[in-house]
Amino acid sequence: MHTYTGQERFLLATDCIIFGFDGTDIKLLLIHRGLEPMKDHWSLMGGFVQKDETPDDAANRVLEQLTGLKNVYMEQLHVFGAPDRDPVERTISVAYFALIDIHQYEAQLTHEHHAEWFQLNELPELIFDHNEMVKLAKKQLRYKAALHPILFQLLPEKFTIPQLQALYEGIYQSKLDDRNFSRKILSTGLLVKLPEKEKLSSKKGAFYYKLDQSNYLENFHSFLNFIPNPDRFFKD
Repeated sequence: MHTYTGQERFLLATDCIIFGFDGTDIKLLLIHRGLEPMKDHWSLMGGFVQKDETPDDAANRVLEQLTGLKNVYMEQLHVFGAPDRDPVERTISVAYFALIDIHQYEAQLTHEHHAEWFQLNELPELIFDHNEMVKLAKKQLRYKAALHPILFQLLPEKFTIPQLQALYEGIYQSKLDDRNFSRKILSTGLLVKLPEKEKLSSKKGAFYYKLDQSNYLENFHSFLNFIPNPDRFFKD
């Protein structure tokens, strides 16, 4: 068996950054770290890649073992490899992120490791470089939301413009202009107006809409640059 002589061995880990939408707010899923150092501190879902696993396989296994969540589509975000990022041993981590409907997965969520959803503006201090991971994941999520209608996947089959706006405001953690938002979202041609109204939030009520599935794949490019000057939102 051939080996690469003169080379040091490093540990390879994976960390999962799971954002969730509960119908009103965007949240982040955290757990209590189960081992030293910094045992019981708040952490992302992380673990080591086994020799017979790909990083993708490891991410899915770690997420399920620590939270119970499975069949979550995660995208690879970035490789974090600062030599001192882990105080025990040199460890390189492949970070993944996802945005899910909290209600769709709430029956799966286990609490063995104290899994808990946190508001993005109320996050506790995290271990190691996990704050940096979350910061980069938020930035990537905002880019994706500005360039592609990915957030529709988190909405019910029929929804109102204010509900959709609340979702975008959660992603960008900023108030968007009501009139401009409505005008730009309707100009995409991706929504179908329904005759019924949601009347719980106001006397006048707001019309329901649904995503036009027939035009979604062909015309989603009309969503490009939906958020004006998105760079102004890419902050902590």
